[in-house]
Amino acid sequence: MNIYVGNLSWNLKDQDLSNLFASHGEVTSAKIVLDKFTNRSKGFGFVEMANDDQAQAAISALNGTEVDGRNIVVNESRPKPEGSGGGGFKKRSFGGGGGGGFKKGGSGGGYNKGGGGGYRDRGGYSNDY
Repeated sequence: MNIYVGNLSWNLKDQDLSNLFASHGEVTSAKIVLDKFTNRSKGFGFVEMANDDQAQAAISALNGTEVDGRNIVVNESRPKPEGSGGGGFKKRSFGGGGGGGFKKGGSGGGYNKGGGGGYRDRGGYSNDY
């Protein structure tokens, strides 16, 4: 069974995680997820245990316990839902198409763009407030 372990101290290493679960049964693997740029812990990891009953016992025993000054979260790891590609940056459109800006009425964006009664199109000082 694959087990998610969250809210980990950044000081913990893979071996510490393995040792934590070893008292509850055979640990197949223990891996703390690292940031690929800084190589620091992201504060969570995964433990794989050979026996599901032992894994359930470990989850029950360890969830909410304090490890290195932090209350850890331990639960069964669920697979990612279908179609959830990796993280990364999502493309977003900034600007474009008739939104905000300083304008009164009409469409078109921005401050001084024509076409729709922006501040510049008032034609001097007129008293039509």
